[in-house]
Amino acid sequence: MLAKRIIPCLDIKNGRTVKGVNFVDLRDAGDPVELAEIYSAEGADELVFLDISATEERRKTLVNMVRSVAEKINIPFTVGGGISSVEDVEILLNNGADKVSINSSAVKNPQLINDLAQKFGSQCVVVAIDAKQIDGQWIVHLVGGKVPTELNLFDWAVEVAERGAGEILFTSMDNDGTKNGFANEALAKLSTLINIPIIASGGAGNIQHFVDSFKEGKADAALAASVFHFKEIEIKALKQELRNNGIEVRL
Repeated sequence: MLAKRIIPCLDIKNGRTVKGVNFVDLRDAGDPVELAEIYSAEGADELVFLDISATEERRKTLVNMVRSVAEKINIPFTVGGGISSVEDVEILLNNGADKVSINSSAVKNPQLINDLAQKFGSQCVVVAIDAKQIDGQWIVHLVGGKVPTELNLFDWAVEVAERGAGEILFTSMDNDGTKNGFANEALAKLSTLINIPIIASGGAGNIQHFVDSFKEGKADAALAASVFHFKEIEIKALKQELRNNGIEVRL
């Protein structure tokens, strides 16, 4: 049985880590490289860095950050935000990233998933899906949750898996930042439809929420931000409690 993974997520804006609620009202949460070192030492299994700023200098800033993180930590990390070509991915992987996360660019150009999987291997390709419920349907949204599409979460997840993605990072926009728990029903349904790992995101508020994401949501990994950034949950304590609940984790 594969160990479940705990993944702190760092949203990066202008070189700083930020955190909001329902994708808005951002506040500063610290230096991303320093946080990466702390999380690595505390027992995080992986890290995800999502660049949410859109300055012209962003690409250079991001590459410098990736290089700095790679020098300081020895756990895998994923980088996302504004990636739209094979060349973008090549630069990030060459500078130390282990995986890349694509979102809007995958919806606009689904062939990109195939191209990345073919060139770099499925294990490098994470497709992030942000979705919220509209009239009882889970609808995929783009551009940091601002733009609704006509895509259904479950149909899109199946297509993404078929095109060669190695993992799906599913964020429930309804749950994001609320600390009311993950969208476990949607997670469980995803797990019956696809056979690639699913990372649960959006809604972590306490340790029980992580337990539920694995037991009820059947997630392979759980991702969170503010509860880790602001020391509301310690990773070591979280993993010990997961182990106490019969969930396999690396301590």
